[in-house]
Amino acid sequence: MSSLDTAIVKRTLKTNPYAHTLATFGVVLALSFFEVEAHSLREPLVDNGVSTEGTFSPVEPVVAIEGEMKKWHKITLTFDGPEVSENDEINPFMHYRLDVQFTHPSTGKTYLVPGYFAADGNAGETSASSGDKWRVHFAPDAIGEWSYEVTFRKGNYAALLKKERPTESALFMDGMTGTFDVSHSDKTGRDLRGKGRLQYIEGRYLRFAETGEYFLKAGPDAPENFLSYADFDGTFHNDGHKDHFVKTWSAHERDWRVGDPVWKNGKGKAMIGAINYLASEGLNAFSFLTMNIIGDDQNVFPFIDYDTYNRYDCSKLDQWEVVFSHAERNGMFLHFKLMENENQGLLDNGGIGMNTQLYYREMIARFGHHMALNWNVGEEIGEWARNHKSLPLKVPQRRAAAEMLRAIDPYDHHIVIHNGEYFDELLGSKSQYSGISLQTHKGDFSEVHEEALHWINASKEAGKQWAVAVDEPGNARHALLPDDENPEHNNARINGLWGAMMTGAWGTEWYFGYEHAHSDLTCEDYRSRDLFWDQCRHLLDFFKSNSIPFWETENRDQLVDDGDYCLAKQNELYVAFLRDGSGSIDLSEAEGSYAMSWYNPRDGGALQQSKTKKLVGGKVHPLADAPDDPKKDWVVLIRKI
Repeated sequence: MSSLDTAIVKRTLKTNPYAHTLATFGVVLALSFFEVEAHSLREPLVDNGVSTEGTFSPVEPVVAIEGEMKKWHKITLTFDGPEVSENDEINPFMHYRLDVQFTHPSTGKTYLVPGYFAADGNAGETSASSGDKWRVHFAPDAIGEWSYEVTFRKGNYAALLKKERPTESALFMDGMTGTFDVSHSDKTGRDLRGKGRLQYIEGRYLRFAETGEYFLKAGPDAPENFLSYADFDGTFHNDGHKDHFVKTWSAHERDWRVGDPVWKNGKGKAMIGAINYLASEGLNAFSFLTMNIIGDDQNVFPFIDYDTYNRYDCSKLDQWEVVFSHAERNGMFLHFKLMENENQGLLDNGGIGMNTQLYYREMIARFGHHMALNWNVGEEIGEWARNHKSLPLKVPQRRAAAEMLRAIDPYDHHIVIHNGEYFDELLGSKSQYSGISLQTHKGDFSEVHEEALHWINASKEAGKQWAVAVDEPGNARHALLPDDENPEHNNARINGLWGAMMTGAWGTEWYFGYEHAHSDLTCEDYRSRDLFWDQCRHLLDFFKSNSIPFWETENRDQLVDDGDYCLAKQNELYVAFLRDGSGSIDLSEAEGSYAMSWYNPRDGGALQQSKTKKLVGGKVHPLADAPDDPKKDWVVLIRKI
């Protein structure tokens, strides 16, 4: 098929291994060829003791293929399937399974991508809860021809089963095959579709597959209830569970731009504006809970209501996708936090069972195509708090969560977990985790450097180098204060921001303490920390603008004075962070001559030439000629001449 943005194609239904089907006057004639015990296509499904009959299939199935037919872009296949609703007696989320295997013949690459029930195919606009549309999103990683083959099964718990025998054909598009062509992406700048998928590559940093660019992230970790938004569909607005926390994000409506997406005649402007603001500040990440039932906020969940855990709100999730797609176009890493402490065991009483597996599948099917994200099993996970509201995940369940995500996700995204309990029993070469989301507990951020460095080294020694991010530096009461309380943010910058990055961590995200305005639950204005976002941008600019190969460096704090930080690539490059503007660096084991420059982490800007003309290997050198404000923090860049 040509690389059209939208196409409607018809494909012949392949022979089903159990039966050929023919729809005539609404009657299904099934001829079983291969198994005496083959399931009848009209054998009832049972859901909570309710028995209903199957449906019939059209003779020639139809698929709509939509999207920009380009490498790394979302290509959507929408099928006409059985007419069902979110509340059908046969649960369309649990008892049907749509999978599409995509194959790139010239390279042999294959991806088995899960699909989902999409109501009328336009639910984000219509609020439909029923329909006959079934959908798969695919983000191809190669140009040229791709082929696809569809599997559509039904049966008890079909969505969670891989083998064919426990299920039967759901007809319609089951067995359909086809092809389409993919060309190069034309996206540039912040749009992540021009960079390719962000991948864990067995090291401390994630890397974009298309450009080979290594990634440093910085952005807000709060509010955790980002998705508790009045413009989304759903029952959470007025279900009696902490409805006062539902946000309008009205402070950011002024940041929406003409041409930006909305839904339902203008809804969503303020949240889209919030994404625009973060991008305009040079930030490249934000986080959000996708399920906080019985948690602090209780308004964020993908389900049709607060008390149902296996049926999904199609229209609300379509609206989430509008936001996530806009964020991707604006260069934002999506930090999916799937659980939190209070509800870590809610879905399956502390296990990774039926409802949790379905939850993972639905999140991956709907959002896993995005270029830059991680699946965070949950924040503050484990057995550590007083009076747990749900049974906490023990070590086997924490391991099983990562294993299940890894098994479902066709794109092999980064998988992390956030500490309640620490991570020692999750280390090792067989772990399916590729990193951690680290929380610290001191208001002055003084734990950040030591803790991040510990887990970087411990994971490496255990046989699998994790990518470590510090996603809640500080403590719960204070953490990152609003600008009007702490405009300079000295501890956050020195101990938290640079303290994390100078260990070899790949990023930081910032929590807003609950004792202050614009907190982790109440914030609706990211400008409350506007001055600190500038300091985050200065850090990112330092590494990018000066072409510093941070992924090739190691932490070498022993080369500088106590309390200062150092990243080094021996005999080539040294980055020293001096917390009070002066110090020394030990180049006694280095060779050659080096040029030295200064960088202002408070105000950013260009490198400033040092008065010291040259440093030579084989000796210890003082670092004492900061351009101005010599008692404040400075960064020294030392490169081999």
